[in-house]
Amino acid sequence: MARSPGELAGARPGPAFEITVDGRPVSALPGQSVAAALWAAGILAWRTTRVGGRPRGAFCGIGQCYDCLATVNGVPNRRACLVPVADGDEITTQEGEGRAGFAV
Repeated sequence: MARSPGELAGARPGPAFEITVDGRPVSALPGQSVAAALWAAGILAWRTTRVGGRPRGAFCGIGQCYDCLATVNGVPNRRACLVPVADGDEITTQEGEGRAGFAV
């Protein structure tokens, strides 16, 4: 029988809360990063590259590769693997340099 990572670590997360991803409600748990919440929801890509528009999501998971950039609560270029998710967060798929005009 497969056990979840939370069971293996003995984690007891608090109650789930809701965030939105491109306007769609998604459930998240306290202590998750934005990337972890997106992965748990089955969302594997949430950004496109500046050149070519290729899909990207979390790659390294430690904030080194910048593949996981997302717009969080209107602020573009947030590294989703490092940003803790909070109740009511609005995550927006980021296209290229971000919708608010800030470059990396």
